[in-house]
Amino acid sequence: MKNIAKSLIALFAVLAVSCSSDDVEDRPVITAKDAPVLVAPEGGNTYTLLLENAANQAERFVWTSANFDQNVAINYELQLDAVGNEFATPRSLGSVIGANQLSVSVETLNGAVLGAGGEAFVTGNYEVRVKASVNGTFEPLYSNVATISVTPYVALDPVLYLVGAPQAYYGLNQWDNTTAMPLRYIGNGTTKIFEGYVKVAAGEGFKFIGEQGTWDNGNYGVIGGVQDGNLKNAGDSGDIKVAENDGNGLYYIWVDIDNLKYKSVKMNWGIIGSATAGGWDNETAMTYNFAANKFTISASLAAGEMKFRAANAGNFIASNAWKFNVGNSDPKVVYNPDAPNFAIGGGTANLELTVNFDGTAVVGGL
Repeated sequence: MKNIAKSLIALFAVLAVSCSSDDVEDRPVITAKDAPVLVAPEGGNTYTLLLENAANQAERFVWTSANFDQNVAINYELQLDAVGNEFATPRSLGSVIGANQLSVSVETLNGAVLGAGGEAFVTGNYEVRVKASVNGTFEPLYSNVATISVTPYVALDPVLYLVGAPQAYYGLNQWDNTTAMPLRYIGNGTTKIFEGYVKVAAGEGFKFIGEQGTWDNGNYGVIGGVQDGNLKNAGDSGDIKVAENDGNGLYYIWVDIDNLKYKSVKMNWGIIGSATAGGWDNETAMTYNFAANKFTISASLAAGEMKFRAANAGNFIASNAWKFNVGNSDPKVVYNPDAPNFAIGGGTANLELTVNFDGTAVVGGL
C-alpha cells in the first residue's frame, strides 16, 4: 500500500508540473508596445458650456489604437485634469472597449471640470489624455496630452425680482431695486419661469428685474403701456398694472422670461371639504381684508375634513381647480396639491388664511 501511495503522489506531481509548463507555454505574452494617440481635438480648443445645452455633445474625442502585441480587448478611458496637476487626480470623461472614439456631453465635461477644481463661469485650462489598459493587470499606456480651455456653469436656479409700488405692503420702500422681492422659481432648470403672490391696489404698477440693486440686468415691463401679457426688456418698458380691471386684491403672478410673457389673476379663496357647507364639490367663499392681507370666514363646520382652495386662480392658470390649495402640510404652502386635509371636529370656527409673497401660508382658527 505504501508503494502504491508513493506512486500516486509521484504521478500527480508529474501531471501538475506538466500542466503548469503547458499553461505557461500556451499563455499569450502581452507586451505594451504602442500607446494610443489622441488625434482630435489636437488641443487649443475652447468650450463655453451652458446649462441649456447639457444633453448636447461638447466634443467627440478620437484616438488611434493601442498595441499590446496581442489580439486582446483594450479598455480606453478618457481622462481630464487641471493643467499643472500632472493627472494626480484625473477625472473620467467616460470609457469604451475596443473603440477609438468617445462622444462627451456638455453635462459630463462640465462635471469633470468642476470636479477638477474649475470655477463656474470662469475659463480654465485642462489637459485631456487617453488611458489604454488590458484587464487592469498590466501596466497601462497613456496617449499624448491635449490642452483645452473650458468655461463651466453651475446649475443654480435663475432669479427674478419684483420691484414697484407693492413693495410698500411688505415693509419696503416703493420702487427700491435694492430690496426688490424675489419671485419663486418654478422652471425645470433650463426654463426661466417664476411666480409670486402679491398684494396690489388698483392703479399700482411694478416691473421685474434680474438683479437687485440695478436696472441693467433685466428691466421687464409692458410694451407701450398695453396690459396684454407681453413683456419687453428695456428701459422704456411700462409698468405692469394687474389690478386695473379687477381692483384691489391678492394677485397670482406667473412670469415666463424665456418667452417674455406674464399672466395674472385675482385670487378668490374659500374653504372646501366634507366639513364645509359645500362638501367637496363647492367652495364656500372667504372675505378678503386688503389692509390686513388676510382671508377670513366664520363658518359652522361638521365633523370631517377640509382645505382652503382658490379654484378661480387654478382654473385660469392651469385649468385645474386644485392647482392652488392649502392643506395640513409642514410648512403650509399654496402650491402643494397633495397636502393632507385638515381634520375637523365640528362646531363654529373663525378661520383665517394669509398668503405670503413666496406662496407660504399662515392658517388660523383651526
